[in-house]
Amino acid sequence: MSLNWSVVHSLSLILLEFDDAANLLAANPDAVTISIDEPTEKTKKKHGHRQDSPREEDEELLGTDDSDKTELLAGQKKGAPFWTFEYYQTFFDVDTYQVLDRIKGSVFPVPGKNFVRLYIRSNPDLYGPFWICATLVFAIAISGNLSKFFIHLGKPAFHYVPEFRKVSIAATAIYAYAWLVPLALWGFLMWRNNKVVNIVSYSFLEIVCVYGYSLFIYIPTAILWIIPQKVLRWVLVVFALCLSGSVLVMTFWPAVRDDNRRIAVATVVTVVLFDALLAVGCLAYFFDAPELDVLPPTVLPHNGTLRITKAL
Repeated sequence: MSLNWSVVHSLSLILLEFDDAANLLAANPDAVTISIDEPTEKTKKKHGHRQDSPREEDEELLGTDDSDKTELLAGQKKGAPFWTFEYYQTFFDVDTYQVLDRIKGSVFPVPGKNFVRLYIRSNPDLYGPFWICATLVFAIAISGNLSKFFIHLGKPAFHYVPEFRKVSIAATAIYAYAWLVPLALWGFLMWRNNKVVNIVSYSFLEIVCVYGYSLFIYIPTAILWIIPQKVLRWVLVVFALCLSGSVLVMTFWPAVRDDNRRIAVATVVTVVLFDALLAVGCLAYFFDAPELDVLPPTVLPHNGTLRITKAL
């Protein structure tokens, strides 16, 4: 009997509590009731999301040590030997938007911004530099042949013959510049890095990437070199050299500015001189090369002697 009485008493108290809550809501509809038994999970989740969201955004943008270690271990596990195709496939793992963004950055360099840190360091590639060099080779070779054709157009003694050897010469010069100069510069920076503690270091792939994208401005310049005006050609080559050289200077000056002052200045000047040598050399050889005198057919006079005359 005592147990039943306690159960009945508890039920009556619960009903009385519901009646009080109903009367309160009837008197004040805007009143808020709180349940003690049920925790405010939604409120906790909401506050927890607000507190964690800035941290998650920072981790997404900057990354944490754990994520870096995980990526590093994953890269070590998935790394393929250098003699396999999969090893070199990673160097071409880049999308079109990244390539276009890097081309835009090389054509419109931002003053005071490092091209490697701004565009390359997240994912250096060889896809863009390879095709930029290949396009530049054919642009120079074809434009050089067309320039010669337009200069001699209308001359009866001129017979146009395409010079396919210009393709191989242009390819040798451009690919040698795009690979050998970065290799020498990378070796020099590594050597100076052992002597100077605070010097900035770049990988060989990053340097090749910078040199490759810096050559893009010469593609439209080579096409415009078809116009047979020497003054215009030299204005274009100076303009292209300023853009390409500025990308190289703003990239490699931070790497050597903590070194000896003379060595730093000499390094940057050498980088610009090699760039100017490539530009001026291509213009002088493929477009402003001196033309040979055209020899007409030999004429046999009445006295039987052979005479060769030069066309003025």
